[in-house]
Amino acid sequence: MISPTLIREARLRAGLTQAALGMRAGLAQSAIARWESGRVRPSMETVARLVRACGLELRLGLAPPDAEETTLIDQQLRLTPTQRLQQLTRTVRFIQSGRGKVRA
Repeated sequence: MISPTLIREARLRAGLTQAALGMRAGLAQSAIARWESGRVRPSMETVARLVRACGLELRLGLAPPDAEETTLIDQQLRLTPTQRLQQLTRTVRFIQSGRGKVRA
């Protein structure tokens, strides 16, 4: 669900509280909170309206799928949960060792 993320990101970029965004858009703060939490899904028209109220523009378009991303997802799905956890553990250790070297 992308609309909660878009609404919140637009509001934060504009430096607005939920109440301030609601006032600009002529909506209740509680409605903004419900949309940002994902409890209620707004229409695309509402999302665009809220983004505009933040002084931003929402641009939608179609793009071909990213083949590299799809390949990575497929590789991960072929792993067992144990293999994924082991891979994640190795990655975390690698990052932690790099941080240790930076601090030294």
